[in-house]
Amino acid sequence: MGFGELELSRTFEWRGRSVAWERLGEGAPVVLCHGTPWSAQLWAPFARALSEEFAVHVWDMPGYGRSSKDPGHAVDLGTQGELFADLLTYWGLAAPHVIAHDYGGAVSLRAKLLHGAEYASLALVDVVALRPWGSEFFRLVAENAEVFQAQPPTVHKGALESYIGTASHRGLTGAQLATLTGPWLDEEGQRAFYRQIAEADVRFTDEMQDRYPELELPVKVIWGADDTWIPVDRAEQLADAIPGALLDVIPDAGHLIQYDAPVELAFSLHRWLTAEVGRWGPAGSGR
Repeated sequence: MGFGELELSRTFEWRGRSVAWERLGEGAPVVLCHGTPWSAQLWAPFARALSEEFAVHVWDMPGYGRSSKDPGHAVDLGTQGELFADLLTYWGLAAPHVIAHDYGGAVSLRAKLLHGAEYASLALVDVVALRPWGSEFFRLVAENAEVFQAQPPTVHKGALESYIGTASHRGLTGAQLATLTGPWLDEEGQRAFYRQIAEADVRFTDEMQDRYPELELPVKVIWGADDTWIPVDRAEQLADAIPGALLDVIPDAGHLIQYDAPVELAFSLHRWLTAEVGRWGPAGSGR
């Protein structure tokens, strides 16, 4: 596969949904969680690099990437958090190291606080976790989802590329933009793109936000200093709310920190994982 996309050749069946996933490498288990409107492919180079030392698990949330996109299935954060807790059980991971971006932060936090998932450590990268969140675009889609779903493909493609482009501070290459937009361009993907936005609701973070001081595990908050989707002041608030949390703000990086500052992010994550595995020792690698 070289430096191309991850294959995600395995599936987990959950309440009629098919969840695409893959495991790379051996060692202490690490789970990478993507956000919206992304997929596991955003983590591809990081997954490959970390798999030299760790058993890295990647997955696409239902409604995203290569997982099922049935229009009758809810794809809200509540559903994804419950699924993630069950997915960890399916993998046989009692306490993995979890790295989450964007929506993946809310998903992993809900799995931990509301569904009993246990982690050895948690790294939160430019995550959805604190109210308020959701843009005017989110609200417009929520009120007119069927109209957006029925747009001509060329109009949808232009809007999608413009929207995704704003997540990067340094600008995206053509290949990066193609990776991020690809899952959403066919008819099924277009409908799924607007459906997941329409189901965004701050109540899913409201239900747990006041419980962040209860978190009793090592947490590192990593943020792009120039994130315009979720400003860096949220990183400071989140780190203050979680006892003992560390904060790493990476300069000249936006919300898509994986593309804007890949070397800096890779070093931050590797230092974190190496320190935590060294402190607690490797856990079982599961499936």
